[in-house]
Amino acid sequence: MEMVPSEENQFVPKEGVFWSCRQSIFDEMKRLSQIQNAAEEPRVLCIIQDITSAKTVNERLTLNLPASTTLSKLYEDVAHKAGYVNGTFDLAWGNTPDMAPLDHSSEMSLSDSAFEPGGKRNFLQLTDKDGEQPQIASVTDSSGMDDSSQERFIGPLPRDGTAGCSGDYSSPSYSYSSILNKSETGYVGLVNQAMTCYLNSLLQTLFMTPEFRNALYNWEFEESEEDPVTSIPYQLQRLFVLLQTSKKRAIETTDVTRSFGWDSSEAWQQHDVQELCRVMFDALEQKWKQTEQADLINQLYQGKLKDYVRCLECGYESWRIDTYLDIPLVIRPFGASQAYGSVEEALQAFIQPETLDGPNQYFCERCKKKCDARKGLRFLHFPYLLTLQLKRFDFDYTTMHRIKLNDRMTFPEELDMSPFIDVEDEKSPQTESCTDSGAENEGSCHSDQMSNDFSTDDCVDEGICLDSTSSTERVLKPKVSLLTFELFSVMVHSGSAAGGHYYACIKSFSDGQWCSFNDQHVSKITQDDIRKTYGGSSGNRGYYSSAFASSTNAYMLIYRLKDPSRNAKYLAAEDFPEHIKSLVQKEKESEEQEKRQREIERNTCKIKLFCMHPVKMMMESKLEVHKDKTLREATEMAYKLMELEGVVSLDCCRLVKYDEFHEYLERSYEGEEDTPMGLLLGGVKSSYMFDLLLETRRPEQVFQPYKPGEVMVKVHVVDLKSETIASPISVRAYLNQTITEFKQLIAQVWLSAETMRVVLERCYNDLRLLCVPNKTLKAEGFFRSNKVFVESSELTDHQVTFTDSLLWKLLDRHGNTIRLLVLLPEQSPGTLANRTLCQKQQQGSSTSDSQKSSDASDFEHIESPTQEVDSNSSLCVAADNRELENRLRATVGGAGGASSDPENHFACEERSDSEVNNDRSTSSVDSDILSSSHSSDTLCNADSGPIQLANGLDSHSITSSRRSKAHEGKKETWDTAEEDSGTDSEYDDNGKSKAEAQYLYFRAEPCSQDDATWDTQKCLVVHVDKRITLAAFKQNLEPYVGVTSTQFKVFRVYANNQEFESVRLNETLSSFSDDNKITIRLGRALKKGEYRVKVYQLLVNEPEPCKFLVDTVFAKGMTVRQSKEELLPQLKEQCKLDLSIDRVRLRKKTWKNPGTVFLDYHVYEEDISISSNWEVFLEVLNEPEKMKSMSQLAVLTRRWSPATMKLGPFQEVILESSSVEELKEKLCEISDIPLENLEFAKGRGTFPCDISVLEIHQDLDWNPKVSTLNVWPLYICDDGAVVFYRDSTEEPLELSEDERNELMKKESSRLLKTGHRVSYSPRKEKALKIYLDGGPAKDPGQD
Repeated sequence: MEMVPSEENQFVPKEGVFWSCRQSIFDEMKRLSQIQNAAEEPRVLCIIQDITSAKTVNERLTLNLPASTTLSKLYEDVAHKAGYVNGTFDLAWGNTPDMAPLDHSSEMSLSDSAFEPGGKRNFLQLTDKDGEQPQIASVTDSSGMDDSSQERFIGPLPRDGTAGCSGDYSSPSYSYSSILNKSETGYVGLVNQAMTCYLNSLLQTLFMTPEFRNALYNWEFEESEEDPVTSIPYQLQRLFVLLQTSKKRAIETTDVTRSFGWDSSEAWQQHDVQELCRVMFDALEQKWKQTEQADLINQLYQGKLKDYVRCLECGYESWRIDTYLDIPLVIRPFGASQAYGSVEEALQAFIQPETLDGPNQYFCERCKKKCDARKGLRFLHFPYLLTLQLKRFDFDYTTMHRIKLNDRMTFPEELDMSPFIDVEDEKSPQTESCTDSGAENEGSCHSDQMSNDFSTDDCVDEGICLDSTSSTERVLKPKVSLLTFELFSVMVHSGSAAGGHYYACIKSFSDGQWCSFNDQHVSKITQDDIRKTYGGSSGNRGYYSSAFASSTNAYMLIYRLKDPSRNAKYLAAEDFPEHIKSLVQKEKESEEQEKRQREIERNTCKIKLFCMHPVKMMMESKLEVHKDKTLREATEMAYKLMELEGVVSLDCCRLVKYDEFHEYLERSYEGEEDTPMGLLLGGVKSSYMFDLLLETRRPEQVFQPYKPGEVMVKVHVVDLKSETIASPISVRAYLNQTITEFKQLIAQVWLSAETMRVVLERCYNDLRLLCVPNKTLKAEGFFRSNKVFVESSELTDHQVTFTDSLLWKLLDRHGNTIRLLVLLPEQSPGTLANRTLCQKQQQGSSTSDSQKSSDASDFEHIESPTQEVDSNSSLCVAADNRELENRLRATVGGAGGASSDPENHFACEERSDSEVNNDRSTSSVDSDILSSSHSSDTLCNADSGPIQLANGLDSHSITSSRRSKAHEGKKETWDTAEEDSGTDSEYDDNGKSKAEAQYLYFRAEPCSQDDATWDTQKCLVVHVDKRITLAAFKQNLEPYVGVTSTQFKVFRVYANNQEFESVRLNETLSSFSDDNKITIRLGRALKKGEYRVKVYQLLVNEPEPCKFLVDTVFAKGMTVRQSKEELLPQLKEQCKLDLSIDRVRLRKKTWKNPGTVFLDYHVYEEDISISSNWEVFLEVLNEPEKMKSMSQLAVLTRRWSPATMKLGPFQEVILESSSVEELKEKLCEISDIPLENLEFAKGRGTFPCDISVLEIHQDLDWNPKVSTLNVWPLYICDDGAVVFYRDSTEEPLELSEDERNELMKKESSRLLKTGHRVSYSPRKEKALKIYLDGGPAKDPGQD
């Protein structure tokens, strides 16, 4: 038998190899079959957000799992994917943490647990479990999963230990695992309110300072003396207790900021951490007056230095003593190209004296003359806690911007300050003490006034001596060997001078471990991470090194003196003072209560609740019920929430599943009164796809069961004889019913099934006749909520085509009718007969009226047309307003054509609500239009005989209530497109409508008290087909206004009572919706081809070059000269401007920019495009018009004089072509500058193209290399362009620094007044203040 080597290098029979290979093939086929089956199975896409850490909150884990996967398996897969230990985290639905987590041990499949398969995204959140952060799985844990489970993952690979590191911390020790694992540090983070990272960094530093923390604990709050809310020390004490004892990952700082007197807006203000330190210390000193902690800040943080001046001739020295809380160290000296390399170097520069010589000589009191002297600082005492501020924020005088210096500056972990102490005798016989300490030194040094003879305390290092021994026992001079300080806090700033982020790197004095305190997140770091905060870049780039350096660097350093006899340790919990122990217990109970409340919130179902209240109509609220509460208990809660006590008994109420959007009753819960709400609602979720309705009934009624699968149908009965449409009645049907069965269902109550016609309104104004008997409702397009119209008459109307039938016309009119509220003008309207008479009398003079009406076209008060006829036309005199109602009734009753036609009137004007069902953006007619009689019964598919039903859901009332809500929202979002377009009248020259023959429904009635938001004596309620044009609408309003439609204007009223005139007479009212308001104002309306025009005066050399003059009317076909002829008298009357027609011009206005000059022979709409609300400039000329042709170009020029730093006035230059040479020649003519020395540049921005005189000389593109003006970079193609010019031989004026600064202030003020840009306008910073009285004083006038 032939032998072959096997995998184990053993020889096996060749047949064995064959069978082994065959088995392997079978196994592979089996595995592929399983994979194929899994592929055919529906899959569930899960997107998981890890919110356990600030570093992971923006990350998403994606899993695509088979729908049969169990919840327990889901937890295993998520644990493997996230790198956590299974069982140490929760998964919950939605986007908020207040949700019940999914069950860890459940064997329910994803499809049975409300997960949606088929590519739909299921959003989950990975949260802490019981307030504890997830534990990180070790490498062996993550690798221990079998291969089959790994095949299930889609997305990024499982995270290792270094994933998630920031760019500045890439070392393994500063890893993602250390970020999540709170137990590794044992410290609690602080929540960033918005921009309070600077506050969090300082608070964590103070908390990690044993001497400060212990002293704060020893202070006892007296509640009888102060409000705890405004007590800064007490709130700090509470915060420190929580930082030391809380089990939370992070705690809030809102109580501390509230004690500062800050409101929520302060959280959005960025401040400097060093500034906060100073302000907070000042506040604590004020609060601690007359307590044991009164001098705590000085004892810990205050040092002393000597500010001296020594005469170099006689050795005489004048000095003063200053105190300081921190030492400001310069990063880069002013004007230097290199920064200091280390803190030691910067400290040496800080005390390096400067020589006063030349003009800066010092007047010596002993020499009685000016002498060379040496001025400098000497450190006398160092504080116990030494604070160094690295001055990284500076001001660049070249760019006039604040900048941040990112240069590298090293700092040691242990700093020896002995080289910087003044070891000379402080009381030299040749010294003199200054009693006037002067102003504070720049940075942060305080000043104390000292006498010539130092007291003993002045010679003692107060910062080092912390014990309670007497002054005689204190060491008078610290030994050099004791001046070694150890670094324990580095406050880091990441960002620029405009803004950034602070965090703190702090060393614990308990174990020497460094940790990063970055708001909510606390993690361990190493010395390597500290060294990365030195700043700078890898290479030396000289002056611009900081521009390429890392923006994350140390800003404040805090050192503590190394002295074992004085270095304190943190107080342990068992060593707390009694008042702190009480506070710990109080906070612990509060935290437990908060945890219980949070647990309750996680198990509370929050769902929308609706109720048709018998008195208050439709009510809406939110029902919050625990998932373990039964349906009976939830019903009782809803009963009280909807205030039904005393109105309806509890037995007459029930909760049903409801779809508010479709106004559809999905199902009722018969026999499930004791079922928990969590089961009925499908668990606790952040939002539900359905709502609940609290249904009521009368005592004699019974509730109708609503079965799943039924659809709601609102049935309107149509009466063709009276042309009325009844209000809807709700019918429940099944989608698998045929049209014949549906007709039989309706026939149980109304009409005959044999002659019944059923029309379905599928969407807005989409009417479908249901004529196929065996077709199902589902096939016809029925959905959850539907509207149908039914009619059964013996008329022959059903024999004609549906779209030609009377039924279709009636439904079409019903679907397009809207209700408008019209406010009439103050003048009383005339009768219809009077209007007719007025029209006849005015026809003869209408032509002359139109010619002379432009002068008063926009005035509210005009002469009534009745005043132009003789005394025989007294019928046109306006009647009293009280006659309006009787006249309206007469008009509606038959006087007007609107109601006389029986085919165009129906008594019941109930508006289609298909917009509510299908298009939420369109409102429908309010329920007041509906017939007052409507049934509230609900018809169901009942096998037995008819029984008395509960009113249940009054669908019509719900619809009405929803409409009114839609109207309220609509008022804010009306479309204004109509008002922005031009006028296109439908009137001919005699004012008659061209579309007069086409009639559309119009009916007006007096406004009732219920409808009136205006004066009911002057308000009309108009029901009109919204397809009517504005012209026809105005003609229908003539009998109610009392004048012809050409003599009144229509204004649409928007939100906040803003009014805009509707002028497009050929447009319909389709943009209007129910209950829109319209105001009618008397005044000549625009005729065909007329446009309202706003005229502004152009004053090129005035500070405000654009001045409004008048509103006027221009007409199509009018020449520019004709418009000037009509405009000048108006200007003389209204603006007192007496102008000559040959000395004014009109030109195009584009915002504030003057444009094309209009020539006298130009014709509007032919040569000049014109539109509604057009604007033009009127320019007064000093000489007759020079522009004669459109080929000419008018350019506004302005001379720049560098020698005087001034700009000349504007001068207009008329060019015959677009040649640059011609422009230069013209400029030479008006300026006498030689052609070879003339330079020009195009102005930037809007007219008048203002620019600072400090910038114009170098910022503009002078003398562009082009030959024509209409090419880049000029693009001067139209009149009105601004061109600056100058003499190239003229040298700029030399300014001193003071003169430049003064000129800069003047220019900034000038440009701000003209509304133009300033070269540098930084964001105004709000001063950082801490209010000791609980808050800033509020100006009484603010309210």
